[in-house]
Amino acid sequence: MKLLIIFIVLSIVNVVFSTIRSLTTIKSGKSVASLVSGGYFAFYNIVLIYTVMDFPMWQKCVITFVCNVIGVWTVKFIEEKMRKDKMWKVEVTIPTKYANAVDFYLEKIPHSYITISPKHTLFNFYCDTKEETQKVTDVCNQYEARYFASECQKIF
Repeated sequence: MKLLIIFIVLSIVNVVFSTIRSLTTIKSGKSVASLVSGGYFAFYNIVLIYTVMDFPMWQKCVITFVCNVIGVWTVKFIEEKMRKDKMWKVEVTIPTKYANAVDFYLEKIPHSYITISPKHTLFNFYCDTKEETQKVTDVCNQYEARYFASECQKIF
């Protein structure tokens, strides 16, 4: 029973370590990615030794499955919580005849606009969330708009 508990704990740690290794390989520089990868594979040797221990294969498979579900979900949850807030800037060019309607429907979302010709008005919307950005694009699609959305990291 003691070996089984050790295997469960090592499996969870292994999955968390493996997921972190994957994320750092994608999002980090060469030095960090290589150090984390080296640490992961060194730790994995310990897990391999416990994998060949004498308990049934079905237990090993169930434990591995459950540990993967728990470990990956936990790391992704923490990653989402650590993600920095983003601001979305949406630049919209719209026929001037619709400018008042767009200004009215989207008055709660910070924006500025300028009439660039008798035919076109340029709006800049500053959205705190993807949902606000979606609202802007939904309204603008009703009024023959052309738009570009970009994501920026908040600095305040």
